[in-house]
Amino acid sequence: MAYIFHTIIELLRNMTMSTTAGAVGVSLIFLYLAWIIFMGVRRVRQAVAEDHH
Repeated sequence: MAYIFHTIIELLRNMTMSTTAGAVGVSLIFLYLAWIIFMGVRRVRQAVAEDHH
């Protein structure tokens, strides 16, 4: 788990030293990752709610 945080911190550090296009690209990758996680949690909650009905 620490390796994942280290990788994310390294990406953020490199993003600050990158060009504007690189910084925007990394930001969009993080937003996409957050969207994937959000939708996964939402689908799991929907599946659990359907099992209870």
